[in-house]
Amino acid sequence: MRCVIARFPFDLVKSDVQQSMKGIKPEPVTGESVTIGRRVFPVKQVGEVITGQDRRDFTAGEVTRALTRLGFTCHATPAPVVPPVLTPLESASVQLGTAARI
Repeated sequence: MRCVIARFPFDLVKSDVQQSMKGIKPEPVTGESVTIGRRVFPVKQVGEVITGQDRRDFTAGEVTRALTRLGFTCHATPAPVVPPVLTPLESASVQLGTAARI
């Protein structure tokens, strides 16, 4: 399928993308991501591998659109993990290094 990424046309095929990502270790996901096989990759990492361009040359949206058109499952930016709110007793216990007994 013909896709334009960073103003350059690419003829991408789903099996070629899967083959390109084989043996590549996924980086930690901090933004948009895509599932390829059983692994989840950052979209920018996949874009860099399949286009050979620097990550700064294209947007995550361009790569996400192309990968979605090829049939891959793309995921939005994960929600930030919010630490639990501690009660005053619990926070004092953490500072002292002891467990609160309730």
